Amino acid sequence: MSKTRQIRYLIFLKDVLILALTCFGGPQVHLTMFLERFVKKRNYLTEAELLELQALCQILPGPTSTQTITALGFRLGGANLAYITLFIWVLPGAVLMTLAALGVTYIEKGQLANLTRFIKPMGVAFIIFAAFSIGMKVIKTHVSVLLMILAAVAGYFFPSPYITPIWILLGGLATALKFNEHEKMQKEPIKIQWGNFFLWLGVLLFSASLGAITHSLPIRLFENFYRNGSLTFGGGHILKPLLYNEFVKFKHYLSADEFLSGLAIVEVVPGPVFSIASFVGTLSMRNWGIGGELIGSFVSTTGIFLPGTFLIFFVIRFWNQLKKYRGIRASLEGINAASTGLTAAAAFSLFQPMYVDLVSVLTIILTFILLQTRYVPVYLIILGGLFMGWASA
Repeated sequence: MSKTRQIRYLIFLKDVLILALTCFGGPQVHLTMFLERFVKKRNYLTEAELLELQALCQILPGPTSTQTITALGFRLGGANLAYITLFIWVLPGAVLMTLAALGVTYIEKGQLANLTRFIKPMGVAFIIFAAFSIGMKVIKTHVSVLLMILAAVAGYFFPSPYITPIWILLGGLATALKFNEHEKMQKEPIKIQWGNFFLWLGVLLFSASLGAITHSLPIRLFENFYRNGSLTFGGGHILKPLLYNEFVKFKHYLSADEFLSGLAIVEVVPGPVFSIASFVGTLSMRNWGIGGELIGSFVSTTGIFLPGTFLIFFVIRFWNQLKKYRGIRASLEGINAASTGLTAAAAFSLFQPMYVDLVSVLTIILTFILLQTRYVPVYLIILGGLFMGWASA
């Protein structure tokens, strides 16, 4: 490897680390920061190429922003750089959520509620800002406006995890019919390398079988999170209710209050929202002592992030060939429009319980203005919210 390429990779990994420490919110919020650093500042790829990667990851199960940044690492330096990218991106959030789980039982519930009082409305502002920012970039036709509105209505009135993949696919199919508006490109036969697909499926079947045979809690935890990571479309906001139903209501590994505490904490932790798995996995093995809790964090974090990584590695290898088809390129308009509408629906649903609280409404407005003007770094906004919560206690 040439010296120039090594330096380029190190600069890229430094950028990934900076984002891992400063990216708050879900995938649409992360995308705005990816655009700022990877496109405008570093010119690793064009804005259209990054939006293409994001749209591709939207239709795959798993953590969208993690798959996007991992795919970018793969494009720049192959599988080795991609795995290092994944590790750096996931590590800070996973460590912080593990530490939070280790310490959450030592914090009184009232203190935790006061500390995170301003964080929840700030989280809503982040999602509103994401829908607005991405919508301004991708909503350019009457069809995309209509698809955005329909997806938002469906996402609000039918808050099911199945709505996300359904509307993203419907949006893609709707605009795929406009393929005649796109330029013909010389196509090559698609060569599919099935290795990562069979690896994803093999790990899923093997871990499920091994867990059923051994009844080992760490193995079953890995399988539980691997399965959830394989079936979750739409990012961390879709994952949260799935984890609540399985680990709180069904398996009773942690209480509802503990889970809600984790949801509040993950809003102030940088990196992927899927790091909530580290929190849940840690508390799920608290009866094993601190060593068991660390094992629980490791197997849960690994389980939740691996399937999406295997799947993006599978698809990214033939994506450049696949997108030469006009129908595929045309479908990206609908995918992005549906994603924007679903993000808006999530923002409205989260805002609804807060509209009667003047402090929450003002916090949302002020946070949105700060994000829009870009005068204050995101991490300072979050720290300011924590400080106000502490001061108001």
